[in-house]
Amino acid sequence: MIFLVEITIRNNDVEQGLRVLKKKLQREGIYKELKRRKHYEKPSEIRARKENEAVRRHRKLERKRKDRDGF
Repeated sequence: MIFLVEITIRNNDVEQGLRVLKKKLQREGIYKELKRRKHYEKPSEIRARKENEAVRRHRKLERKRKDRDGF
């Protein structure tokens, strides 16, 4: 998996550039991916994780629908 993340440093402000880079990496899920790949994950654990993620996504969508529709 190859991630291409590009930032521009303005006015030699490296600290600002690092903050922007960290935020972009977090948004793209690279930190999550690295943490997940650090150790071997059994196929049963992968299935359980994906199922939990799907449930979480579904609940989030339902919450947004309820907020939008006013229920």
